[in-house]
Amino acid sequence: MVEAIAGDIAFIIESALDARGDALLALPVSPEALPVLEALAEKQIKWKHVTIIPTHDYLIPLDDPRSHVKKLAELFLTRGARVLPLAPDHEDYHMAGAAADARLQDTKWPLDLVWLGMGADGSTAGIRESADMEEALDGPPEKRAVGLLPDEGDIPLVTITKAAICEARTVVVMLKGAAAQSMLEAEIEHGATSMAPIGRVFADLAVAVDIYVEN
Repeated sequence: MVEAIAGDIAFIIESALDARGDALLALPVSPEALPVLEALAEKQIKWKHVTIIPTHDYLIPLDDPRSHVKKLAELFLTRGARVLPLAPDHEDYHMAGAAADARLQDTKWPLDLVWLGMGADGSTAGIRESADMEEALDGPPEKRAVGLLPDEGDIPLVTITKAAICEARTVVVMLKGAAAQSMLEAEIEHGATSMAPIGRVFADLAVAVDIYVEN
């Protein structure tokens, strides 16, 4: 499964490079994703023409082991890829979100690939229950990133928005187990009325989505 997913993502990247000369990717960092990321980094791709951002990242120092951009840089910067931080050095998460959005406005849009996971609560990317969730899901369509403070009092973060995801040329989803697959299918059925971010995202996706389920 790991090699199959890495191979499919490599094909998407190479197709973007063939068509446009460069590629822009939004990748997750999670225990489930890491083996695939490691396999992907070994692929013989013209990485110097590839730009990578995390789908979300926490407002923590870049050298913190929990930093998503740190892990992506360790894997891909050495291959020649450009790895952009999504969570700038701001204590205020609203300002951090605005700075990240401004940075993404300067990239060659749209994303060629967004790779999503799904939390047990139906969260995806960094979009989860919070006072800021609706801005991430249904804010201005031109907004590409927002800051968010999860309800559970977790660390503030910056995430790409639903609009940014739905503009992407390609979307892939990686799930862990049959229960997650059943949950995703149910949220897709609910569509725009879904209480889960993943369901709301799927309701507005215009591209076909490749869904991988690891058992």
